[in-house]
Amino acid sequence: MTKPVQLSEIESFDHEVDVLVVGHGCAGAAAAIEARRAGASVILLERYSGSGGSSAQSGGELYLGGGTALQKACGFSDDDADNMFAYLSKALGPHADLEKIRLYCDGSVELFEWFRACGVEFVESLYDAPTWMPPTKDGLMWLGENAWPYNEIARPVPRGHRPAATGFGGHAVMAALSATCDSLGAETHTDTKALSLILDGDRVVGVTARKFGNDVSYRAKAVVLTTGGFVDNEQMLADHAPVLLGHGKVSDGGDDGSGIEMGMAIGAQTRRMGFVEAAYTALPAMVCRGMLVNGQGNRFINEDVYPGLFSHAALHQPGPCWVILDEAGFDDVPPADLWGVRPSYAAETLAELEADLGLPPGSLEATVAAYNRHATESGTDPLYHKDAKWIRPLEGPWAAVDPRISFGGGDAKGTGFSGFTLGGLATDLDGQVLSIGGGVVPGLYAAGRASSSMHGEGYISGTSLGDGTFFGRRAGVHAARAVQDAGA
Repeated sequence: MTKPVQLSEIESFDHEVDVLVVGHGCAGAAAAIEARRAGASVILLERYSGSGGSSAQSGGELYLGGGTALQKACGFSDDDADNMFAYLSKALGPHADLEKIRLYCDGSVELFEWFRACGVEFVESLYDAPTWMPPTKDGLMWLGENAWPYNEIARPVPRGHRPAATGFGGHAVMAALSATCDSLGAETHTDTKALSLILDGDRVVGVTARKFGNDVSYRAKAVVLTTGGFVDNEQMLADHAPVLLGHGKVSDGGDDGSGIEMGMAIGAQTRRMGFVEAAYTALPAMVCRGMLVNGQGNRFINEDVYPGLFSHAALHQPGPCWVILDEAGFDDVPPADLWGVRPSYAAETLAELEADLGLPPGSLEATVAAYNRHATESGTDPLYHKDAKWIRPLEGPWAAVDPRISFGGGDAKGTGFSGFTLGGLATDLDGQVLSIGGGVVPGLYAAGRASSSMHGEGYISGTSLGDGTFFGRRAGVHAARAVQDAGA
């Protein structure tokens, strides 16, 4: 862990600024934009040669609702902040931060307009099918709001807002935010890795960094850490989130926990460090037309749920898990939703498929028999409550897809799971980092995956870019105002 540096140890500073933002992903950009608009001078430090980070490599979904203009344009005029809160508080739990979720839901419509003002464009159409990522530019998508049990908790309304890009759209969001930072006069210092916080007593007054092997020092009246999570730090995973050890990583390679460790080194609180999200490379368009079974041949969740939720459930199942389809189900998947994936095994009978997959004899036969009995008798799924529109009796011939095969086919690769961390520095509603000893750490803020924000043990796509920008903005505003108050 990097130790802090005392102000008395710094002979002179290379740069001085009001607000120093460490990390130029979505949270850092949002903090910089609002700090500049509030009148503060801003420098962003970015360890790589350009802005974006993991945000730019993400799907680009923004979890927004409460009655946005895009929702209304797509025919969904019945959403509001209370309805959104009912869904998110359940979907992001257990142990979600309800106070932060409430604030986020109340400010969601305004956040959507903020993105549009920054230049993020949205196509006014809905992608109305289960998927990880629409193969179209449709601006709105479902993220599990219409699946059990959430459709009984809140009115089902789609809230996945997507930039006008096919496939992964994080780059489009970051391009707009970075351009806004530039237009407002926020400086970005690339190829510069922050190393340690600088303290004057208990107050954070800057950062030491390294650029091309040279030491660089920054004096700041406020520091905002937006350095990402710690999935790329094997030791931190072993210490805090060992469930992700051995699995793939959803990151740009720089989510090494450095910002979290800098905060911990000066006595900052951490929160929810064991909470993670994992994605299982099973295609939702296949899963909902068949079933997802574990290594014992048993179903364990309604297959039409948001794929991040069936992934998280699969992570804790005896594995490997398999997607089981009949020929009719496979043929019904739209070609654009196949992502180049082909069945790993095919068989005329379930007994043959069980043998191929190494499942207990009779297990898959019993699972399919129970599923088909209910599908035939009532057209329902009383065990896991899959929506009736996906339910029909399954008949051979049979196929099994191994989600450990990477999208597009090829050889088996890894475990099929890729994840990231949700825990980080504990913050208040304005992004101020909390101290182990009580109160806040003077001069220090955090947002994005470097902080523990809304999430409990659940996750929904779009809530990283969403809460990263929302609470990044609040951190930038509060930091700028604190600077002005100190100078008054």
